[in-house]
Amino acid sequence: MSAAAVVAPPAAARTRAPAFALLRERGMGASVLVAAISTAFGVVLLSTTGFLSAMSTALYGESGMLALVLGMTAGVFMIISMYVGAVVTSNTFATVVAGRTRQIALMRLIGASARSQRSAVARQGLVVGALGALVGLVVGLALSAIGSRLADSAVVAEAEASGFTGMPDIGYDVLQPWVLLPAAAVVATTWLAAWAGSRRVLAVTPLQALGNAAPRSAREAGGRRRGVGSIVLLVTGFALLGAGAALGVFTPLGLLVAFPGGLLSFTGLSIGATLVMPPVLRLVGRLFGGTATARMASENALRYPERSSRMAIGVVIGVTLVTMFAVAAETAKAVFVANSGGADVEQVTTVLDMFSLVMMGLVAVAAVIAAVGLVNLLTIGVVQRRTELGLLRAIGLSNPQVRRMVMLEAAHITISAVVFGLLLGVLYGWAGAQSLLGALSLNGQEPSGHLIAPAVPWLTVGVIAAAAAVLTLLASVAPTRLATRVSPVEALAAD
Repeated sequence: MSAAAVVAPPAAARTRAPAFALLRERGMGASVLVAAISTAFGVVLLSTTGFLSAMSTALYGESGMLALVLGMTAGVFMIISMYVGAVVTSNTFATVVAGRTRQIALMRLIGASARSQRSAVARQGLVVGALGALVGLVVGLALSAIGSRLADSAVVAEAEASGFTGMPDIGYDVLQPWVLLPAAAVVATTWLAAWAGSRRVLAVTPLQALGNAAPRSAREAGGRRRGVGSIVLLVTGFALLGAGAALGVFTPLGLLVAFPGGLLSFTGLSIGATLVMPPVLRLVGRLFGGTATARMASENALRYPERSSRMAIGVVIGVTLVTMFAVAAETAKAVFVANSGGADVEQVTTVLDMFSLVMMGLVAVAAVIAAVGLVNLLTIGVVQRRTELGLLRAIGLSNPQVRRMVMLEAAHITISAVVFGLLLGVLYGWAGAQSLLGALSLNGQEPSGHLIAPAVPWLTVGVIAAAAAVLTLLASVAPTRLATRVSPVEALAAD
């Protein structure tokens, strides 16, 4: 029997290993949770849209415009949640693949191709997405059924209390064919995110089987193509954002220019996170003092910027979205109050506050997904650093010091992400409000074009800061337990 015949079967067998077996790997459970949250959110949104359309038809007859507006609103927020979920999933798989570098290199050494290894990771993403979508579909349908029953009863009771006795039961059936759309979209985006996150597999060489699987340093992470692409997107996006804000002085159609600019610029920030986040991390790191534990926590975040940027960018997205909607709503309220001339100010304020609260509740789902991603990636990072942590324990670091170092690292990344997200959110929120409302007159005067001053809702900013503190504590619980559970000798022998 030839050597090739002996080597080929193990490689082929490993390549065709069931994807379900890989779900036991740390990090995959959180990826299933992200897919489930995204799917459940999409199902509930579509069901809510369908219920509101059915209620409108029962009260006022057919209204195609209302159905279109509700459908577009649901679509926008579904896309937002899937976008955040895709970023979190892609970063998770990229981190997992980075930890598997030596294993992948061993497979390459015995004959497996890089593409077959990448396909195995993509199949794992497909299984993760399918499981999460199935769970999310069931949960979303259950929540929708309960919510529609309660809303139906509330509408009938309100109508009877108002003296309207002819109000029929809406009887909306949540089992509609289109509720499968979020599940299918989540499966597709999870698979694509796994494929994108596994691109590093193509760069793994058989020789790396003889070395350690370490995250890439700053120089290795800063790919030229990726950097150029992110800069092009940033410049183009911010140029469109500025053009939309300037056009908003003359017409509300400036929003049509600013919106794609916001998408392009934020995508550029996500792609170029390894270029943008390290300076922010370095500035925040100076706040932690000069103790040995604080310095190690700061250096850990800066030594491998790719890993830290993956952890931070999801939180940046969540904070940016929440702040953007809050600033846009607060700025719009200030503009409408100024235009009301003192009439019905309280009514206008109440309506806008209710609208803002609903929008913030919808966007909060994306923030939850981002928080899950931070906890997941921090835990995976600690698992992949067992040797490093074991060495620190061996040279005299105590368990409390290790726990404090991991907690400070989580705080370092969270604070950096929150500060950066707040600044971006204020910018994007103001640009959106300016591009849409800049042409409105002030104090009843004729439209003459003006720049709107951004209105910052400080209560929302305070809530975000408090949520960041809670997130830091929650994100560090599981990693600190893992970091102190293994003895130094066991950790050093595990490499």
